Amino acid sequence: MTVYFIGAGPGDPELLTKKAERIIGQCPVCLYAGSLVPAEVVAGAPEGALVMDTAPMTLEDTHAVILDSHTKGLDVARVHSGDPSLYGAIAEQIRKLRADGIDYQIIPGVPAYAAAAAALGQELTVPEIAQSIVLTRVSMKSTSMPEGETLENFARTGATLAIHLGIRNLREIHRILAPYYGDDCPVVVAYRVGWPDQMFIRGTLADIHAKVRAEKITRTALIMVGKVLGEITDFKDSALYDPVMPHVLRPKVAAKA
Repeated sequence: MTVYFIGAGPGDPELLTKKAERIIGQCPVCLYAGSLVPAEVVAGAPEGALVMDTAPMTLEDTHAVILDSHTKGLDVARVHSGDPSLYGAIAEQIRKLRADGIDYQIIPGVPAYAAAAAALGQELTVPEIAQSIVLTRVSMKSTSMPEGETLENFARTGATLAIHLGIRNLREIHRILAPYYGDDCPVVVAYRVGWPDQMFIRGTLADIHAKVRAEKITRTALIMVGKVLGEITDFKDSALYDPVMPHVLRPKVAAKA
């Protein structure tokens, strides 16, 4: 048997990859993170499949189900939100699978920051404005951050930040980032991207906390910070389609006489 770690995307069932949809549809056991993955995502599980919401379960609980499935020779779809390589807590699951000699595969999914950018209708890497995106989080009550991976260190680069698990820490985020980005730096809080009740709150580092508090949002939100999130019209075209910048698939266009 095989355990398939499947990225379900941020919430919209139509953002499942064809491969993810196919594997969910053929696995007799399906474990999904119900607090972050809509039931519609796993609705395609085969008739009679064991479908379990792992939100109230521990690592040992889910692994026990996998061990039982392994004994019975049943493939398992382990469905996570977004892309499982980002804050998916799959490393600890994989460690147990390897210890027990159980095969696994990872099926990538659409990460929240990409779905948010699509919903906002914009590119995150605009020439000479922003060319880097830092995916990070704040510690709060969760696992501590490695030494050096601090918001302050990332802020020194001026890169666009996609901050996970920080919606209850907006005051501290403002305090740390304002000296580098300025109080007026654009911020977007993307709440439940891809769900029917998704919401995007635009503001600045200075006022985003008040706006989020007014909407009573306390979880399931991504904080995006950077100049690229503002209303930008004055920027240079990329070299990708510039006729005077040839590349291997497009020869240089001769100048007109």
